[in-house]
Amino acid sequence: MDISVLSIFPRMFDALNESVIGKAQEKGLLDLNVIDFRDFTTDKQNHVDDAPYGGGAGMLLQAQPIYDAMNYLDDQKPSKKRVVLLDPAGKTFDTKMAQSFAQEDHLVFICGHYEGFDERIKDLVTDEVSIGDYILTGGELPTMSMIDATMRFVPGVLGNNFSAEEESFSHGLLEYPQYTRPADFRGKKVPEVLTSGNHEKIRVWRLKEALRKTLIRRPDLLETIELSNEEKKLLNEIRSEM
Repeated sequence: MDISVLSIFPRMFDALNESVIGKAQEKGLLDLNVIDFRDFTTDKQNHVDDAPYGGGAGMLLQAQPIYDAMNYLDDQKPSKKRVVLLDPAGKTFDTKMAQSFAQEDHLVFICGHYEGFDERIKDLVTDEVSIGDYILTGGELPTMSMIDATMRFVPGVLGNNFSAEEESFSHGLLEYPQYTRPADFRGKKVPEVLTSGNHEKIRVWRLKEALRKTLIRRPDLLETIELSNEEKKLLNEIRSEM
């Protein structure tokens, strides 16, 4: 998978050379290309921003450096691209979007700074995306989060092919509690069902606990998913127990 990033702080992305994403690059599963679009400015002072027409606080990123950086990228890799603009007004990033991104051959992220972009930059873009209702100083950290979340759905990146499918939000529910050895840690014991060896009972326990956690912590999620008959029954049991 190809991922390109346009940023004026390319060294921030050195963090992606570590851990799972770093290993994905070593395996050839990810080709990460970070482009400093300041290199493409025609301004003598090397500026990539300017004051907005009509006045107002702050500075805007200019269209020219980003357009020329995209032209360079198209010359280097002429393949079809999905171009993501980091924008607080964009659609909120979630697991479904990560899964969709993971199907692409080439993703491009454009990281902003200052007070925003010249609106004409958006002609280059296929997706405007936000990571939540808060403002950061730039698009680099959200981009790294999205790359990390996306790469987990690329086959071969995770050691266990089922890990991404079983984690929180993959099926609309929060993840069930998990335990490892020892079975008794300072008097706190692992639920007996998990050491029973009965895979069906374990499956039902995990599903029920995922429903319980979701009901307690994120009840809003239950309004957005279609529950199976089994899940409805378990949810009724949980409510009666509470």
